[in-house]
Amino acid sequence: MTLTGTPATEAPTTAAELLARAKALAPVLRARAQEIEQARRLPADVVELLRGTGIFRMCFNREWGGLELTSLEQTEVVEALAYGDASAAWCGMIGANTGIYSNFLDQAVAKEMFPHPDMITAGLLQPAGRAERVPGGFRLSGRWSFGSGIGHSDWVTSGAFVYRDGEPYASPDGSNPHESRQFMVPRREVALIDNWHTTGLCGSGSCDYTITDVFVPEEHTYTFSTVHGRPGPLAQPDAFTRSMCGVPLGVARAALDHAREIALTRVDRMTGTAWSDSFRVQVTLAECEADYNATRNGVYAAMTRQWEVLAAGGTLDDLTPDERAASPLAWLHAFRTSRTIVDRLYDLLQTWSINRTSPMDRWLRDTATMCQHLIAQDRILQSAGAYLVGGRPEFGISLGIV
Repeated sequence: MTLTGTPATEAPTTAAELLARAKALAPVLRARAQEIEQARRLPADVVELLRGTGIFRMCFNREWGGLELTSLEQTEVVEALAYGDASAAWCGMIGANTGIYSNFLDQAVAKEMFPHPDMITAGLLQPAGRAERVPGGFRLSGRWSFGSGIGHSDWVTSGAFVYRDGEPYASPDGSNPHESRQFMVPRREVALIDNWHTTGLCGSGSCDYTITDVFVPEEHTYTFSTVHGRPGPLAQPDAFTRSMCGVPLGVARAALDHAREIALTRVDRMTGTAWSDSFRVQVTLAECEADYNATRNGVYAAMTRQWEVLAAGGTLDDLTPDERAASPLAWLHAFRTSRTIVDRLYDLLQTWSINRTSPMDRWLRDTATMCQHLIAQDRILQSAGAYLVGGRPEFGISLGIV
């Protein structure tokens, strides 16, 4: 097959080097944010700039040539990119999950599919398609939404329910009356629908896509319940969701720094009072900083504990109920709190925020849009709350969200 991307030259070898590259790229992304937004997808050269940082290899195991970053290190990289542009960071985070998916595929097959660790996978994991069992594999058809970064991907992973002879297929072990799986399809066999016209995250290219009667070999399918790669913290069903909260955190940090920079030089026209001496400005910035610090520290504290348990050979089930709930609660809180921080800073800057050329306008729309993602919804709160009281989570079990 023809790959859409090539290996990064002079790839980073450490987490610190990757993070430094991401921070260096942030101002470039900030300068091109309006262009990215208007294009409604990442320009090809921006994709290559991201690839050059090494972000797409950060979840691959070291024996594959990847960096095998911890969840904390991954989130720091995503934050750094989001400081420049949320859509670029979102696509970088999505594409970086390729290394995580590889853990759930037969390893010999995965190495053929991903001949280098800078390849990109996109798609929707929720089962929205139909897969008919046939000899050697499946015939896959369907339409999926929110294919972030799919336009520049190498592979597309899509969830679908399995059928045999037109009837719902039950798992052989009886665990699922209607089995669903993930299906890996080369990007060239996927049709994109140009319908990504949104409030925010406009540059992520998260359009709908269709797959029509495509044969998918059995070995190109997987479930998150079976690990084929080396066991470890990144071979877990929730691994692909952990660094996602780096996007809202990076945007909130950018908005805070932007507002503080303005406050250093602005003077109230009505009173002649410097903004740096304004009670309103001081209190608003202090409140937002407090919320940001508490939220970010909560994310990293939950991640640290989870990583400790998983790195010691444990599983998510080895976490206490409080620890099991802590991570999804911290992720959701990062999305929602970042949105409120941007909203308050938007109001603080008043009419200086409303022009479309202002980054505050874009940050307001980006955070409003990302908070509509599943990970920021009340269903996550319910599932986390169920762990706290020994109840049954209603959502997220199959995908490991909680």
